[in-house]
Amino acid sequence: MQTPLTVGAGAMTRTVTEPVDGGETATIDSDVAIVGGGLAGSLAAAVLARAGHRVALIDKRAVYPDEFRVEKIGGHQLAMLRKLGFLDALDKVACRYDQVLNIREGKVVDVSVGQAYGFPYADLVAMARSQMPHSSGLIVDEVTAISCSDDVQHLELASGRQVTARLVVLATGMAGALAYKLGIRRRVLAERHSVSFGFTIVRQDGRPFDFEALTCYGERTADGIDYLSLFPVRAGMRANLFMFRDPTDPVMRELRREPEATILRLLPGLRSYLGDFRVTDRVQNWVMDLTVVEGHLRPGIVLIGDAFQTNCPAAGTGVARLLVDVDRLCTEYVPQWLMTAGMGLEKISQFYADRDKIAADQQSLKMARFRQALTSRNDIGWDVRRRVHFLRRSLTHRVDQMHPGWLGRVRGALRA
Repeated sequence: MQTPLTVGAGAMTRTVTEPVDGGETATIDSDVAIVGGGLAGSLAAAVLARAGHRVALIDKRAVYPDEFRVEKIGGHQLAMLRKLGFLDALDKVACRYDQVLNIREGKVVDVSVGQAYGFPYADLVAMARSQMPHSSGLIVDEVTAISCSDDVQHLELASGRQVTARLVVLATGMAGALAYKLGIRRRVLAERHSVSFGFTIVRQDGRPFDFEALTCYGERTADGIDYLSLFPVRAGMRANLFMFRDPTDPVMRELRREPEATILRLLPGLRSYLGDFRVTDRVQNWVMDLTVVEGHLRPGIVLIGDAFQTNCPAAGTGVARLLVDVDRLCTEYVPQWLMTAGMGLEKISQFYADRDKIAADQQSLKMARFRQALTSRNDIGWDVRRRVHFLRRSLTHRVDQMHPGWLGRVRGALRA
């Protein structure tokens, strides 16, 4: 048979598969089985396990690979991480920065001030997993089938083992095979909505750049560039480029093959800020469809993060949505659901009907459409709106320079 072998791994415990002789199949009992050990699944597992629930976090990778996903967090997202108890751990693994210089056409638009962090996505996932108590663990295996009911859920693993749980949380990102088997379908709202690029740069002379972080907005609608974000990570200055452009356009290949020259050609205003620089690693890119699932209301199972709805990376709402899902599901609904028998539709529907979740989902789609229109629409209405958008930011910045702190006081008065 197959039996789990527990192996210590720093601040967490990993469960791996160790084959032994015999014809029986080991069964792992849990309160909640979380399928997918990326950011959403790992955060959810840590929150629930720290609350004393028996959690089975299942992922086929013991260590999450170096993938191009979320690489910076700031603003309200930090408040959410603090509420969930992860901010101190993030501070230890990420690079903090507090000021972003925002430019367009080589001129300063304004300066954003506020705490933010840059990191490789794999480090963020490792941080989340490290917050799981020693008594909990990661099952390194692959889920091949899920059987759901109003009472107990059964998961079949590739190793031959089984997991039983009262609730299954699908945190599988955009990988939809398991959801498809359950009859859950993904509806495409905008195919190939955006393209993102990620790479790391350093100055040729080895000196630091003259800014903590920088955002350079696109200069021409025809280029389809929303913005290039530069922020510190341990390996250097990380670059995230967000575009609304056909992924088959030759410029995509140029960005991968000759990133330095292509970036300066598309954003010539950057030259005086970057000086002589070079890309130090492989240019990674990601094509994003905007999608939402349908037929997802099933007994004993919930979908969170990208498994439920995808986001536009340029809008910066993906982590906020994910954190709302984790917060509402794991601190509000799951503890209540586990106190009484059953896991039927009347319980599951409460999560999908949550006002905070619905608002975060709707805001994400709204911002996705806004960023695309602000970047790419060249009709007179959006041209005027674009000019007013950047002019308002520039004027606000100039007034704040002449009267430091006035903007903060105004915002504080409006919130009061």
